[in-house]
Amino acid sequence: MAQEVLIERDGGIVTVTLNRPERLNALTWAMWESVRDAFIALEAEDDVRCIVLRGAGDKAFAPGADIAEFAGLRSNFEQARAYGQLMHGTMRAIADSRHPTLALIRGICVGGGLELAMLCDIRICGESSRFGVPINRLGVTMGYPEIAALIKLVGRQVALEILLEGRVFDAAEAKEKGLVSRVVPDARVAEEAHAAARRIAAGAPLVNRWHKKFARRLEDPRPLEGKEFDEPYETFDTEDFRQGYQSFLKKETPIFRGR
Repeated sequence: MAQEVLIERDGGIVTVTLNRPERLNALTWAMWESVRDAFIALEAEDDVRCIVLRGAGDKAFAPGADIAEFAGLRSNFEQARAYGQLMHGTMRAIADSRHPTLALIRGICVGGGLELAMLCDIRICGESSRFGVPINRLGVTMGYPEIAALIKLVGRQVALEILLEGRVFDAAEAKEKGLVSRVVPDARVAEEAHAAARRIAAGAPLVNRWHKKFARRLEDPRPLEGKEFDEPYETFDTEDFRQGYQSFLKKETPIFRGR
């Protein structure tokens, strides 16, 4: 059996691939575990600059969970709760990643596939990509963490429109709703996504991680404290800052080492 989640490295760029193209990358229990474990492991690696999440092939990012597993793994309350806890652990691993994350989306991206993609920092899709959460057709509800992530991304009104209608819609509408960051011609999705990943990787990694941390903190309603206001200035004591501004003055390309 082919490995259902692949991890590939290109310098500081790590690509995590959902690898069941014969089933449009439908997500199995084992795949949820593998994606979770991959993001947890990558969290500890300082040399990672960007994580790209994608589906194998050009027909789908993922259509959601593999319905064939429902009879054995999601057929009652206890099984569904265990499955949901696994999903939420995977979602947290992506959402909490200190590294920049990017979803490369080709083809279908619905249900659980969309839940994974929407947790990435940037989502780049092709013009023929399709999106939606048609789980009310299955008699299945979306859990609180997924709904919270969807509302955070598109707002309550649009989130409920997506959930209540259960409609699958095109990339242009997904862009209008705020589900994706960028829509490009199908033939250029991988090129555009990897170019974006290279631009991210070329930046100072400490700065990218700080920006993610600051953005996450600003979602917390608690007022910032004095020491938190000072944290952005810590970058001026880093080697990356010295490398960055000296390279700028010399008109050279900086080499950031993350320290």
